[in-house]
Amino acid sequence: MSDLFQSVESSKGSSGYSAKDIEVLEGLEPVRRRPGMYIGGTDERAMHHLAAEVLDNSMDEAVAGHASRIEIELGADNSVTIRDNGRGIPTDPHPKFKDKSALEVILTTLHSGGKFSDKVYATSGGLHGVGLSVVNALSDKLEIEIARDRTLYRQSYSRGAPTEKLSTGEPVQNRRGTTIRFHPDPEIFGENNKFEAAILFKMARSKAYLYRGVEIRWSCDPRLVAGAKDDTPEAAVLHFPGGLTDFLTEAIGARATVTPTPFTGRVTAEDEIGKVEWAIHWPEDEDGFVSSYCNTIPTPQGGSHESALRSAASRGLKAYAELAGNKKAGQITADDVLGGASVMLSVFIHDPQFQGQTKERLNSPDAGRLVEISVKDHFEHWLTGNPSDANDLLERALERADERKRKRASRDLARKSPTRRLRLPGKLSDCSSKSADGTELFIVEGDSAGGSAKQARDRATQAVLPLRGKILNVASASADKLAANQELNDLMQALGCGTRGDFNIEKLRYERIVIMTDADVDGAHIASLLMTFFFREMPGLIEGGNLYIALPPLYRLSHGGTVAYARDDVHREELISTEFSGKTKIEVSRFKGLGEMPPKQLRETTMNSATRTLLRVSIPGKADLEGAKEAKETARLVEALMGRKAERRFEYIQNNAEFVEELDV
Repeated sequence: MSDLFQSVESSKGSSGYSAKDIEVLEGLEPVRRRPGMYIGGTDERAMHHLAAEVLDNSMDEAVAGHASRIEIELGADNSVTIRDNGRGIPTDPHPKFKDKSALEVILTTLHSGGKFSDKVYATSGGLHGVGLSVVNALSDKLEIEIARDRTLYRQSYSRGAPTEKLSTGEPVQNRRGTTIRFHPDPEIFGENNKFEAAILFKMARSKAYLYRGVEIRWSCDPRLVAGAKDDTPEAAVLHFPGGLTDFLTEAIGARATVTPTPFTGRVTAEDEIGKVEWAIHWPEDEDGFVSSYCNTIPTPQGGSHESALRSAASRGLKAYAELAGNKKAGQITADDVLGGASVMLSVFIHDPQFQGQTKERLNSPDAGRLVEISVKDHFEHWLTGNPSDANDLLERALERADERKRKRASRDLARKSPTRRLRLPGKLSDCSSKSADGTELFIVEGDSAGGSAKQARDRATQAVLPLRGKILNVASASADKLAANQELNDLMQALGCGTRGDFNIEKLRYERIVIMTDADVDGAHIASLLMTFFFREMPGLIEGGNLYIALPPLYRLSHGGTVAYARDDVHREELISTEFSGKTKIEVSRFKGLGEMPPKQLRETTMNSATRTLLRVSIPGKADLEGAKEAKETARLVEALMGRKAERRFEYIQNNAEFVEELDV
């Protein structure tokens, strides 16, 4: 065998690679050759990053106190115009490049700008001196106007190079700032990639609430939003005097929350360079989000400021729990406190360190220290000042911690199981079918009803699980009570599909789950408790159309050989006037419950698929905007009627008492 280090040279020699193969890319050519290194790619997302770079420069002027208004316009030709009333980019000759204006140096030279030190900008989003030059390099047309010192300057560029000299001398009054209009190069991004009005509007809106001192005016060609499913406007003035709090309040809307007011605050460091602002709310449906920013730059991948916020929140709640004498709080983690919460976080610091040119993650220890110190102290003060809200928040965190431990224990048990032997509750009378297709599980109240149902069922396809009366209300019970409830554990075991995050519809052991309770008020109450359980723990089962309610009769009517069954009083009177019209001495018997009904009658009226009537339980879908709103309203209503806060039920009763026609007292 030949030597490894000799084989290549002996086969090809050294003439294939020499100095002539070494390329030196100058100016903006590296950007056009490798755009992914600067904006993360050449797709639609990367193209929107160009607009963000230009907007960030205008925001830096606003944050520095030199601009109060920014305008963003999206044209039908896929061009974007961004205008501010700041100081304007300098146009005088650059001392190092005397034949070029400072403007041309900024637009044609990488790593050129006024933000490498704190002399011009204390805090800024454009840090690397590549933003405008990259936009210029990747645009087939860029036009810039600068109003400065009562003079208007103009210049145009294409693919990184000027197409004309800087025009000067046109006097203007009452105008200052920079206007940039650019069109992304189709050679880089393709003909099909277009700016999305909704994305740019969201970007503009986020900048407006991140810095409350700026007004952003948005406009776009009407054709770009015509027929759109979202609510992106043709024109809008965006101004949020309350900053993050205004945005969070609007985002939460009328949704039920754990605390009536959000936890908000602003802190400016002693040197006035570092600033942090936050707003946190806890929606009860736990459909939250986390949005973090540094110097108005979005950081979707988080970083040191998000980590510090999570640490501050968990430490603050633990400190309050210790003062309140709650010894269980030691198990709380940051996910228990902020999981499912709506979080807004914005920091302004000098010289932030981002991960990569796209700035999606913040790696600045200074930001972490500022956030943790500021948020922890304010959070502890907020909790102690609102003990009722603090206790609700602590209870929520403890429930999440219990749920987390329960899931971990369940996974550990599954790993420890020596066999795949199926364990079923002892009270379950299972069907003989090996497949879930066509099978049904009847959930009945009480052993008496269970006995009748077992005799009335089809043993091949119908299973029966009796429960002891009214089950636990899971909407108001803690995770500890849920874990300790034998009835619900038996039910979950019988279904076999898991709950919440572990739910898997493919593992459901029955095609239909049928709630079969007595046809009276108590039966309706038990049915509502069971539906609440499925809604909270197994919503996918309802969404899949697998949950039903049986309609057993309340009355039996007979006359001679004619027999009929009535579901309620109204149905009974209807049968008397129709089926038994003109007949006297109609024998009417009322079933006290399913347990009092002979198995033959129970099968005929309630369990036989050929003669029975079932109600399918459904909830609004989340596929469209309207469905999502209805789904949130359903969740809010369930929480109000079944949750732990009695005042919400009282409020519902007050608001709807006038619509009650019959009372069963």
